[in-house]
This record gives sequence, structure tokens and C-alpha cells, in this order.
Amino acid sequence: MAGLAESGSNPDVELLYDINGLAKDAPRWFDGVMEYVGEYGLVLALILLVVWCWWSVRRRGAEDAASSVAALVWAPLAAAVAVLVNVPIRGFVERPRPFNDHQGLEVLVSGKTDYSFVSDHATIAMALAVGLFVANRKFGLVGIGIALLEGFCRVYMGVHYPTDVVGGFALGTAVALLLSPLAMALLTPVMSAVERSPRVGWLVSARGRSRVGGQDALIPGARKETAGAEERDLAA
Repeated sequence: MAGLAESGSNPDVELLYDINGLAKDAPRWFDGVMEYVGEYGLVLALILLVVWCWWSVRRRGAEDAASSVAALVWAPLAAAVAVLVNVPIRGFVERPRPFNDHQGLEVLVSGKTDYSFVSDHATIAMALAVGLFVANRKFGLVGIGIALLEGFCRVYMGVHYPTDVVGGFALGTAVALLLSPLAMALLTPVMSAVERSPRVGWLVSARGRSRVGGQDALIPGARKETAGAEERDLAA
């Protein structure tokens, strides 16, 4: 992989220079924005999107709220699993960062000493986005768009090859989708139990909590009414 990256005629390297070249022509303030967005901002935006989707699901209180929340819980777990899977991949491929093998790159983030393939940021972003897509199609499409922008930023910043990003997208998608059935089978019953809880049921469904509370309020009254009717029957 490293040898492939050294070839100047390699389309991967050519695309790297084309995208990173935009940073040279951009104003310094814009590069600063891209540095923050690509390093922290877009991943944070995806996390906030997951939280927004959770709030929408629990407030709506649909019948499938438990499964939807289970999918939302799986999204960050999928990202964590994908990063762990990437650890041996990076060690096996041992691809240097592009600025180590190529001159003239505009590197916006310094201090990157680990291997390049595959991109952790791209992996995390796409795993979150695909996990979100499993829970909600509309939110998921927005998330996938943000993940794609994350990949572009990593190349723009000069810290990854385009194929590093594509590999991260593939890894994040594979983990989020292939392990989703098992994750849903384990997490959905847990979320259903949480939904039935009078104390923490609001985490899954606002309506679920009100239904539980309504039952708790009605049962004592119903018992009193029944007892009164029995007393009247005995007196008669």
C-alpha cells in the first residue's frame, strides 16, 4: 500500500493533490474552519444528530419506539466497534501518512504520527450515519451527507489519502450493517424493559411513561369503586 502511494501517476495521489490543493488557494481563516470542522466539528454534529433523533423518537412515542431507540444506541456502539476493528488493520497495512511520502502538501493538522489506512474519522462518521439510517431514514440521509463531508475534509487537510477515507466508509458501513441484526436482537428487549419502567421509561417514550403513570393512578380508584359497589350489594 505504501509503495502504491509513492507513485505520482497513481489516481489516489493525484486526487489527494487536487483536493488538498484547494487548501493552498483558500484564505487562512477558511483553512482554520476546515481544520476544526474536519477534526472535531462534523463528528460532534453527527452525535448531536443522533441525540436529536432520539428526542424526536421518544417525544413521538410510537409503537416501535423501543426498536428505534435500540438502533440509536447501536449507532455509537457501532462506531466504537469499527474503531477497534481498525486497530489491527492499520497495524497490518502500515501505510504512512501522505505528508510523509509526498512533498508540497498543505497539512492543516500537525502531530499525526500514526498510520493512515484506514481513516478513523471516516470510519466513525459513517458508522454513526449508517446506524442512524437504520433508526430513521431521514435523519440517516443527513448523517450520511455529513459523513461524506468528513471524508472530504480529511483529504483537504492533507492527513489522509482518498482511499483511506473510502476504506473508512466501507469499514464503518460494514460494521454498522452486518452486526445490526445481532445488536438489535440484544438491545431491543433492553429498551422495551426500560420503556416499561416508571422511573426511566421517559428515555424511550414520553407516552410510555404517561401510560404507566395513568395506570398507576387509575388502579387505586378502580379498587375503591369496586369495594364501594360490593358494600352496597351487601347492604341491600
